[in-house]
Amino acid sequence: MTDTDRRRPWHGVLVATALPLNDDLSVNYGRYAEHCAWLVENGCDGVVPNGSLGEYQVLTPEERAKVVETAVAAIGGERVMPGVAAYGSAEACRWAEQARDAGCASVMLLPPNAYRADERSVLAHYAAVAEAGVPIVAYNNPIDTKVDLVPELLAKLHAEGCIQGVKEFSGDVRRAYQLAELAPELDLLIGADDVLLELAIAGAKGWVAGYPNVLPAASVELYRAAVGGDLDRAKKLYEQLHPLLRWDSKVEFVQAIKLSMDIVGRHGGRVRPPRVPLLPEQEAAVRTATESAVAAGLA
Repeated sequence: MTDTDRRRPWHGVLVATALPLNDDLSVNYGRYAEHCAWLVENGCDGVVPNGSLGEYQVLTPEERAKVVETAVAAIGGERVMPGVAAYGSAEACRWAEQARDAGCASVMLLPPNAYRADERSVLAHYAAVAEAGVPIVAYNNPIDTKVDLVPELLAKLHAEGCIQGVKEFSGDVRRAYQLAELAPELDLLIGADDVLLELAIAGAKGWVAGYPNVLPAASVELYRAAVGGDLDRAKKLYEQLHPLLRWDSKVEFVQAIKLSMDIVGRHGGRVRPPRVPLLPEQEAAVRTATESAVAAGLA
Protein backbone atom coordinates (compact mmCIF):
# COMPACT_ATOMS: atom_id res chain seq x y z
CA MET A 1 0.00 0.00 0.00
CA THR A 2 1.35 3.42 -0.96
CA ASP A 3 1.47 6.50 1.21
CA THR A 4 -1.53 7.87 -0.69
CA ASP A 5 -3.49 4.71 0.09
CA ARG A 6 -2.71 5.06 3.78
CA ARG A 7 -4.09 8.60 3.79
CA ARG A 8 -7.38 7.45 2.31
CA PRO A 9 -9.19 4.91 4.48
CA TRP A 10 -11.40 3.65 1.65
CA HIS A 11 -8.43 2.39 -0.37
CA GLY A 12 -7.49 -1.29 -0.56
CA VAL A 13 -9.66 -4.29 0.25
CA LEU A 14 -12.60 -3.36 2.49
CA VAL A 15 -14.81 -6.29 3.29
CA ALA A 16 -18.56 -5.76 3.26
CA THR A 17 -18.95 -7.89 6.33
CA ALA A 18 -21.57 -10.56 6.75
CA LEU A 19 -23.16 -10.39 10.18
CA PRO A 20 -23.01 -13.56 12.31
CA LEU A 21 -26.40 -14.43 13.76
CA ASN A 22 -27.27 -16.90 16.49
CA ASP A 23 -29.85 -19.64 15.99
CA ASP A 24 -32.49 -17.31 17.46
CA LEU A 25 -31.46 -14.68 14.86
CA SER A 26 -29.92 -12.36 17.46
CA VAL A 27 -26.60 -10.72 16.55
CA ASN A 28 -23.49 -12.46 17.83
CA TYR A 29 -21.31 -9.43 18.50
CA GLY A 30 -18.43 -11.49 19.88
CA ARG A 31 -18.17 -13.50 16.67
CA TYR A 32 -18.48 -10.31 14.65
CA ALA A 33 -15.58 -8.67 16.48
CA GLU A 34 -13.48 -11.79 15.98
CA HIS A 35 -14.41 -11.88 12.29
CA CYS A 36 -13.34 -8.25 11.73
CA ALA A 37 -10.00 -8.91 13.44
CA TRP A 38 -9.50 -12.14 11.44
CA LEU A 39 -10.07 -10.30 8.16
CA VAL A 40 -7.42 -7.70 8.99
CA GLU A 41 -5.01 -10.40 10.18
CA ASN A 42 -5.44 -12.04 6.76
CA GLY A 43 -4.48 -8.91 4.86
CA CYS A 44 -7.73 -7.00 4.39
CA ASP A 45 -7.50 -3.24 4.88
CA GLY A 46 -10.81 -2.69 6.61
CA VAL A 47 -14.50 -3.51 6.85
CA VAL A 48 -17.82 -2.06 5.74
CA PRO A 49 -20.48 -2.90 8.33
CA ASN A 50 -24.17 -2.26 7.74
CA GLY A 51 -24.07 -2.78 4.01
CA SER A 52 -26.54 -5.02 2.21
CA LEU A 53 -24.40 -8.05 3.04
CA GLY A 54 -24.65 -7.05 6.69
CA GLU A 55 -28.47 -7.15 6.48
CA TYR A 56 -28.74 -3.59 7.77
CA GLN A 57 -32.31 -3.25 6.55
CA VAL A 58 -33.55 -5.77 9.14
CA LEU A 59 -31.52 -4.53 12.11
CA THR A 60 -32.95 -2.45 14.92
CA PRO A 61 -31.38 0.99 15.41
CA GLU A 62 -29.70 -0.32 18.56
CA GLU A 63 -28.24 -3.31 16.72
CA ARG A 64 -27.06 -1.17 13.82
CA ALA A 65 -25.23 1.23 16.10
CA LYS A 66 -23.66 -1.57 18.12
CA VAL A 67 -22.39 -3.30 14.96
CA VAL A 68 -20.41 -0.15 14.10
CA GLU A 69 -19.11 0.22 17.64
CA THR A 70 -18.09 -3.45 17.70
CA ALA A 71 -16.11 -3.12 14.47
CA VAL A 72 -14.34 0.03 15.68
CA ALA A 73 -13.40 -1.60 18.98
CA ALA A 74 -12.06 -4.64 17.13
CA ILE A 75 -9.89 -3.01 14.46
CA GLY A 76 -9.95 0.80 14.91
CA GLY A 77 -12.13 3.44 13.31
CA GLU A 78 -9.68 4.24 10.51
CA ARG A 79 -10.44 0.78 9.09
CA VAL A 80 -14.25 0.99 9.40
CA MET A 81 -16.48 2.52 6.70
CA PRO A 82 -20.10 1.90 7.73
CA GLY A 83 -23.01 1.96 5.37
CA VAL A 84 -25.31 4.82 6.37
CA ALA A 85 -28.17 4.28 3.92
CA ALA A 86 -31.67 5.24 5.04
CA TYR A 87 -34.97 6.19 3.47
CA GLY A 88 -34.64 9.82 4.51
CA SER A 89 -31.70 12.22 4.34
CA ALA A 90 -32.09 13.21 7.98
CA GLU A 91 -31.84 9.60 9.13
CA ALA A 92 -28.86 8.91 6.86
CA CYS A 93 -27.17 12.00 8.29
CA ARG A 94 -27.79 10.74 11.83
CA TRP A 95 -26.13 7.43 10.93
CA ALA A 96 -23.18 9.35 9.47
CA GLU A 97 -22.93 11.31 12.70
CA GLN A 98 -23.07 8.08 14.71
CA ALA A 99 -20.24 6.65 12.62
CA ARG A 100 -18.23 9.84 13.01
CA ASP A 101 -18.73 9.90 16.76
CA ALA A 102 -17.77 6.21 16.99
CA GLY A 103 -14.44 7.08 15.38
CA CYS A 104 -14.97 6.01 11.77
CA ALA A 105 -12.94 7.79 9.12
CA SER A 106 -15.46 7.46 6.27
CA VAL A 107 -18.96 6.25 5.43
CA MET A 108 -20.68 4.67 2.43
CA LEU A 109 -23.98 6.11 1.21
CA LEU A 110 -26.60 4.92 -1.26
CA PRO A 111 -28.76 7.48 -3.07
CA PRO A 112 -32.35 7.89 -1.86
CA ASN A 113 -33.90 4.45 -2.23
CA ALA A 114 -37.48 4.80 -1.05
CA TYR A 115 -38.46 5.95 -4.53
CA ARG A 116 -36.82 6.62 -7.89
CA ALA A 117 -35.17 9.93 -7.08
CA ASP A 118 -34.37 12.53 -9.72
CA GLU A 119 -31.01 14.24 -10.04
CA ARG A 120 -31.92 17.22 -7.85
CA SER A 121 -33.04 14.90 -5.05
CA VAL A 122 -29.83 12.90 -5.29
CA LEU A 123 -27.68 16.03 -5.11
CA ALA A 124 -29.65 17.33 -2.13
CA HIS A 125 -29.43 13.96 -0.35
CA TYR A 126 -25.65 13.74 -0.55
CA ALA A 127 -25.25 17.40 0.38
CA ALA A 128 -27.39 16.88 3.48
CA VAL A 129 -25.42 13.84 4.67
CA ALA A 130 -22.12 15.58 3.93
CA GLU A 131 -23.07 18.05 6.68
CA ALA A 132 -22.03 15.36 9.17
CA GLY A 133 -18.45 16.16 8.22
CA VAL A 134 -17.23 12.64 7.48
CA PRO A 135 -15.92 11.69 4.00
CA ILE A 136 -18.53 9.91 1.89
CA VAL A 137 -18.06 7.11 -0.61
CA ALA A 138 -21.15 6.93 -2.79
CA TYR A 139 -22.62 3.52 -3.54
CA ASN A 140 -24.04 3.13 -7.02
CA ASN A 141 -26.41 0.16 -7.13
CA PRO A 142 -29.01 0.94 -9.80
CA ILE A 143 -30.11 -2.70 -9.83
CA ASP A 144 -31.57 -2.48 -6.33
CA THR A 145 -32.22 1.24 -5.85
CA LYS A 146 -33.46 2.08 -9.39
CA VAL A 147 -31.38 5.24 -9.09
CA ASP A 148 -28.33 5.29 -11.35
CA LEU A 149 -25.36 7.41 -10.33
CA VAL A 150 -24.06 7.86 -13.87
CA PRO A 151 -20.56 9.33 -14.37
CA GLU A 152 -21.89 12.83 -15.07
CA LEU A 153 -23.86 12.85 -11.82
CA LEU A 154 -20.96 11.44 -9.82
CA ALA A 155 -18.73 14.16 -11.25
CA LYS A 156 -21.22 16.80 -10.05
CA LEU A 157 -21.36 15.26 -6.57
CA HIS A 158 -17.58 15.25 -6.39
CA ALA A 159 -17.24 18.80 -7.73
CA GLU A 160 -19.64 19.99 -5.03
CA GLY A 161 -17.54 18.31 -2.34
CA CYS A 162 -20.19 15.76 -1.37
CA ILE A 163 -18.30 12.54 -2.18
CA GLN A 164 -14.70 11.35 -2.31
CA GLY A 165 -15.19 7.99 -4.00
CA VAL A 166 -17.77 5.63 -5.44
CA LYS A 167 -18.45 1.96 -5.00
CA GLU A 168 -19.47 1.00 -8.54
CA PHE A 169 -21.97 -1.86 -8.73
CA SER A 170 -23.64 -1.16 -12.07
CA GLY A 171 -21.61 -3.91 -13.74
CA ASP A 172 -20.78 -1.57 -16.62
CA VAL A 173 -16.99 -1.52 -16.58
CA ARG A 174 -16.91 1.02 -19.42
CA ARG A 175 -17.94 3.71 -16.95
CA ALA A 176 -14.57 3.61 -15.23
CA TYR A 177 -12.88 5.38 -18.12
CA GLN A 178 -15.56 8.03 -18.53
CA LEU A 179 -15.50 8.68 -14.78
CA ALA A 180 -11.72 9.11 -14.85
CA GLU A 181 -12.12 11.72 -17.59
CA LEU A 182 -14.92 13.63 -15.87
CA ALA A 183 -13.65 13.44 -12.27
CA PRO A 184 -10.03 12.27 -12.18
CA GLU A 185 -9.72 12.87 -8.41
CA LEU A 186 -12.79 10.77 -7.57
CA ASP A 187 -11.70 7.34 -6.35
CA LEU A 188 -13.30 4.36 -8.07
CA LEU A 189 -13.93 1.35 -5.84
CA ILE A 190 -14.81 -2.07 -7.22
CA GLY A 191 -18.35 -2.77 -6.09
CA ALA A 192 -19.06 -6.24 -7.44
CA ASP A 193 -16.72 -9.17 -6.94
CA ASP A 194 -17.21 -10.58 -10.43
CA VAL A 195 -15.86 -7.48 -12.25
CA LEU A 196 -12.80 -7.11 -10.02
CA LEU A 197 -10.17 -7.71 -12.68
CA GLU A 198 -11.82 -5.44 -15.23
CA LEU A 199 -12.14 -2.50 -12.82
CA ALA A 200 -8.72 -3.07 -11.26
CA ILE A 201 -7.15 -2.74 -14.69
CA ALA A 202 -9.22 0.42 -15.22
CA GLY A 203 -7.61 2.11 -12.21
CA ALA A 204 -9.71 1.22 -9.18
CA LYS A 205 -8.30 2.37 -5.83
CA GLY A 206 -10.18 -0.14 -3.70
CA TRP A 207 -12.58 -3.04 -3.53
CA VAL A 208 -15.68 -3.18 -1.33
CA ALA A 209 -15.71 -6.93 -1.30
CA GLY A 210 -18.02 -9.81 -0.47
CA TYR A 211 -16.17 -13.08 -0.84
CA PRO A 212 -13.15 -12.10 1.27
CA ASN A 213 -15.52 -12.94 4.15
CA VAL A 214 -14.70 -16.51 3.12
CA LEU A 215 -11.26 -16.44 1.48
CA PRO A 216 -9.53 -13.24 2.62
CA ALA A 217 -5.90 -14.09 1.90
CA ALA A 218 -6.55 -15.37 -1.63
CA SER A 219 -8.86 -12.43 -2.36
CA VAL A 220 -6.26 -9.92 -1.19
CA GLU A 221 -3.63 -11.64 -3.32
CA LEU A 222 -5.96 -11.38 -6.32
CA TYR A 223 -6.61 -7.68 -5.73
CA ARG A 224 -2.94 -6.82 -5.17
CA ALA A 225 -1.90 -8.72 -8.29
CA ALA A 226 -4.59 -7.05 -10.37
CA VAL A 227 -3.90 -3.45 -9.31
CA GLY A 228 -0.16 -4.12 -9.34
CA GLY A 229 -0.15 -5.26 -12.95
CA ASP A 230 0.75 -8.92 -12.32
CA LEU A 231 -1.94 -10.01 -14.74
CA ASP A 232 -0.73 -13.59 -15.17
CA ARG A 233 -1.18 -14.25 -11.46
CA ALA A 234 -4.36 -12.18 -11.25
CA LYS A 235 -6.02 -13.95 -14.17
CA LYS A 236 -5.26 -17.40 -12.78
CA LEU A 237 -6.70 -16.50 -9.37
CA TYR A 238 -9.67 -14.76 -10.96
CA GLU A 239 -10.53 -17.84 -12.98
CA GLN A 240 -10.24 -20.06 -9.90
CA LEU A 241 -12.40 -17.76 -7.75
CA HIS A 242 -14.95 -16.57 -10.29
CA PRO A 243 -17.44 -19.42 -9.71
CA LEU A 244 -17.76 -17.94 -6.19
CA LEU A 245 -17.26 -14.26 -7.00
CA ARG A 246 -20.24 -14.20 -9.35
CA TRP A 247 -22.57 -15.02 -6.46
CA ASP A 248 -21.88 -11.51 -5.13
CA SER A 249 -24.04 -10.17 -7.98
CA LYS A 250 -26.94 -12.56 -7.47
CA VAL A 251 -30.10 -11.95 -5.44
CA GLU A 252 -29.05 -14.67 -2.99
CA PHE A 253 -25.59 -13.24 -2.33
CA VAL A 254 -26.02 -13.03 1.45
CA GLN A 255 -27.11 -16.65 1.76
CA ALA A 256 -24.35 -17.81 -0.60
CA ILE A 257 -21.55 -16.02 1.21
CA LYS A 258 -22.78 -17.14 4.62
CA LEU A 259 -22.96 -20.74 3.41
CA SER A 260 -19.41 -20.52 2.05
CA MET A 261 -18.28 -19.14 5.42
CA ASP A 262 -19.81 -22.13 7.18
CA ILE A 263 -18.13 -24.53 4.76
CA VAL A 264 -14.64 -23.13 5.40
CA GLY A 265 -15.11 -23.15 9.17
CA ARG A 266 -16.19 -19.56 9.74
CA HIS A 267 -19.57 -18.71 11.25
CA GLY A 268 -21.94 -17.50 8.56
CA GLY A 269 -25.10 -18.75 10.14
CA ARG A 270 -28.68 -17.92 9.33
CA VAL A 271 -30.23 -14.93 7.58
CA ARG A 272 -33.10 -12.81 8.83
CA PRO A 273 -36.47 -12.80 7.06
CA PRO A 274 -37.64 -11.97 4.51
CA ARG A 275 -34.55 -13.70 3.16
CA VAL A 276 -34.96 -17.47 3.00
CA PRO A 277 -32.42 -20.31 2.71
CA LEU A 278 -30.97 -21.26 -0.66
CA LEU A 279 -32.76 -23.77 -2.82
CA PRO A 280 -31.11 -27.23 -2.84
CA GLU A 281 -29.62 -26.70 -6.31
CA GLN A 282 -28.25 -23.29 -5.31
CA GLU A 283 -26.75 -24.71 -2.14
CA ALA A 284 -25.13 -27.51 -4.14
CA ALA A 285 -23.59 -25.03 -6.57
CA VAL A 286 -22.18 -22.84 -3.79
CA ARG A 287 -20.89 -25.87 -1.92
CA THR A 288 -19.15 -27.29 -5.01
CA ALA A 289 -17.51 -23.96 -5.86
CA THR A 290 -16.38 -23.40 -2.27
CA GLU A 291 -14.97 -26.90 -1.89
CA SER A 292 -13.12 -26.51 -5.21
CA ALA A 293 -11.50 -23.30 -3.92
CA VAL A 294 -10.49 -25.06 -0.72
CA ALA A 295 -9.06 -27.97 -2.70
CA ALA A 296 -7.04 -25.49 -4.76
CA GLY A 297 -5.43 -24.19 -1.57
CA LEU A 298 -7.21 -20.86 -1.60
CA ALA A 299 -8.77 -21.09 1.87
